[in-house]
Amino acid sequence: MQRLSLLFSVIMMLAMAEERAALRAADPTRPNVLFIAVDDLRPELACYGQQQIHSPNIDRLAKSGVLFQRAYCMVPTCGASRASLMTGIRPARKRFVDHLTWAEKDAPGATTLNTHFKRNGYYTVSLGKVFHHPTDNAEGWSEPAWRPKGVPTYRVPENNDLHEQRSKELGDRGRGPAYESGDVADDAYADGVLAAKAIADLQRLAAKEEPFFLAVGFFKPHLPFVAPKKYWDLYDHEQIRLPDNYHVPKDAPPESIHTSGELRAYAGIPAKGPVSDETARNLIHGYYACVSYTDAQIGKLLDELDRLELSDNTIVVLWGDHGWNLGDHTLWCKHSCYESSMRIPLVVRAPGISGDQQTSGLTESIDVYPTLCELAGLERPQHLQGRSFVPLLSAPDTAWKSAAIGRFQNGDTIRTAGFRFSEYTDGKGKAIATMLYDHTADPKENVNVASDPQQADAVQGLLKALHEQMGRNEP
Repeated sequence: MQRLSLLFSVIMMLAMAEERAALRAADPTRPNVLFIAVDDLRPELACYGQQQIHSPNIDRLAKSGVLFQRAYCMVPTCGASRASLMTGIRPARKRFVDHLTWAEKDAPGATTLNTHFKRNGYYTVSLGKVFHHPTDNAEGWSEPAWRPKGVPTYRVPENNDLHEQRSKELGDRGRGPAYESGDVADDAYADGVLAAKAIADLQRLAAKEEPFFLAVGFFKPHLPFVAPKKYWDLYDHEQIRLPDNYHVPKDAPPESIHTSGELRAYAGIPAKGPVSDETARNLIHGYYACVSYTDAQIGKLLDELDRLELSDNTIVVLWGDHGWNLGDHTLWCKHSCYESSMRIPLVVRAPGISGDQQTSGLTESIDVYPTLCELAGLERPQHLQGRSFVPLLSAPDTAWKSAAIGRFQNGDTIRTAGFRFSEYTDGKGKAIATMLYDHTADPKENVNVASDPQQADAVQGLLKALHEQMGRNEP
């Protein structure tokens, strides 16, 4: 009898949750927000024209929303990039610098995106990697930020043993293999556990009276490239090719090329010099597998939104924190001023916005904050430096920004419709090198034309615009 009573109670609770969700979905003035961050995801997706990638769920999100072809991060490293987006503030030489950045320390007093929504009546939840540090801006979440615990990085026993051994010997510089294909279920790795938690929280949040802001930060395709075998099997290893520009750009300054230090900590990767061609192909294969693995987890969230009948009244934003060099220019990881590090995927679906659209309007990640404010009907905090791109959602061909600005360490970079220009300076601010890539003639940035006399006017104009913008950002 007690079991029947308990079952009846559960059924009634679920029915009430779905009824409340339906009532909230009918109120267009209070949209929910599903805020999906993906670590190290470059626009290596079928919806971005990369047809070799199996990404059906992000593709269907793009089909129902607006895809941004030219969206750019502010800093190509995770902590700094996320802090900039979540505060809506541009980076500077002493603000939002590296992967360990805390938003609350670099921008004290700034109201972060999650805090702003919480103060305006939203129930805010953080799952996975949203800020780099889970306790950053803790007051902005309605409950403590959650991350999977106790989930091993590796599922192949010998890989896990190697990881533990190297960690004891070398600390953070000693890790297991750079890739693994485990014959396991999705929830054997952290992102599968994260997806299950997000689904459970969607069900829980659907029962609340207030609208929700649910941030879900997936870890893959960040290194190591570990994913269930079924996602590796989506790709024919023999068809994996090295990039066409698996070489340093002609006349590129040495300041623009790094040693891919993040990758060097993994077992099987040489301490210096190039990786073997087969290792490079394994890395590319692993990256592809991780993209497909995370895509499948995102699909589970989208399916649950549909099942709960929340899709029509939920803003969905999917973004990558920065790009990733998948062998481009001999580089692995991010940490550069090249297009492959700065360009990010960005897809937005919102109530009242027509889907299956793309825009080439230049967009910066600091534009996400003011855009969500406008879509949700919230006033913008005064400190925001980005620009709401809601007009692009309604009319993707609208004339838009003339430039996107970013930086990494001693390099400042500006992207316009036709060019990417970067300037490198020493510790005293003196210019030591420049790069200019003509994206009309050279979209993969293989030839630095900064010293070409025919590009002198372009260099001067871009340099002036870059100095004007970065000079305003110095704290």
